Amino acid sequence: MYIPQLEDLGDVRGKTVLVRCDFNVPMTKKPNGEFEIVDDFRIRSSIPTLKWLVDRGAKVIACSHIGRPHGKWDPDLTIAPMAKRLHELLPEVEVMENLRFSKGEEENDEGFVKELIKGVDLYVDDAFGAAHRVHASIVGPPRYLKSAAGRLLAKETEVLSSLLEEPARPFVGIMGGSKVSDKMGLINSLLEKVDHLIVGGGMAFSFLAATGHPVGASMVEFDQLETCRALLASTDKIVLPVDCVALTSDGKFGMGDRSGLARSFNEDIPNGWKGLDIGPKSIEIFQQVIYGAKTIFWNGPLGVCEDPRFSAGTKAVATAVAHFGGFSVVGGGDSAAAIEQAGFARFITHLSTGGGASLEFLENGDLPGLKALRESPS
Repeated sequence: MYIPQLEDLGDVRGKTVLVRCDFNVPMTKKPNGEFEIVDDFRIRSSIPTLKWLVDRGAKVIACSHIGRPHGKWDPDLTIAPMAKRLHELLPEVEVMENLRFSKGEEENDEGFVKELIKGVDLYVDDAFGAAHRVHASIVGPPRYLKSAAGRLLAKETEVLSSLLEEPARPFVGIMGGSKVSDKMGLINSLLEKVDHLIVGGGMAFSFLAATGHPVGASMVEFDQLETCRALLASTDKIVLPVDCVALTSDGKFGMGDRSGLARSFNEDIPNGWKGLDIGPKSIEIFQQVIYGAKTIFWNGPLGVCEDPRFSAGTKAVATAVAHFGGFSVVGGGDSAAAIEQAGFARFITHLSTGGGASLEFLENGDLPGLKALRESPS
């Protein structure tokens, strides 16, 4: 799949270039009411594209969405903190306000597209994390302007395409997260390509329940049990946990208040307990599979990793993925954050900026943003 590159834009000197970035980064609110960026990875990832344009004499305008304001002004979702950080790195770039303050962005409104590109000569899409959205700033400008992929978008597409074509084997997929229904399409797609698929997180309990194991008060999607059962009967590639760390069902967990008793169980979880992480035996099994791989794709935490009582599984997998010695792709979100927080980012072949986008690309082999660039006047 060829998509136009920055070089295809021609001479950009004196041209105004609109660059769609993904500055949707995590923030915390300080006691004085100011917002502080927790992780500027996505902002830093935009610099190669923006600097390439600036160094060649272009006037560069960056735009991005932040959160879900649903077409209304929200002072907690202003792009100001991101603009401040970008200006520390590259002061020459102008930054527009949050695109989603306009309803036209998510509605892909033609009038909003035309307002967005007024006075603009060229368009660059470098927002891989939003490339799966049919939004105005993603699919609109390429209909009117000569357009290209930024360095980040091009790299993401190249790396993920390599997983669909000729990955070095054994190829191991690692899937976490809470709902099996959200990722069933990807699971089916990956099972056609991988040699082993490790399943953890909340979704693992639907698979365990489908095999007849009692899972107590753990999260289970009962409408997915038959699908899980049929999938397990059709393949021996799926690797499930054999033990877990659980919390009393009346306990609180996560980022806020934490209470209740946590303890380990094998596959069978008694009533009154909720599984929230993989256990030590599962960690050992998962690590053995990972260390035997030559290619790995990982998306999703193996437990409620924001709670220290249930973070051991995700940390152990992050350590193994960072040190197994092969080609590794970590698909955004909590799994990418776990790698960053553990200080292992430099050991990962490719740390994706897009969780949902990387999953949709691996499932479908294309994204609306990529298709728009291929069909642009370039």
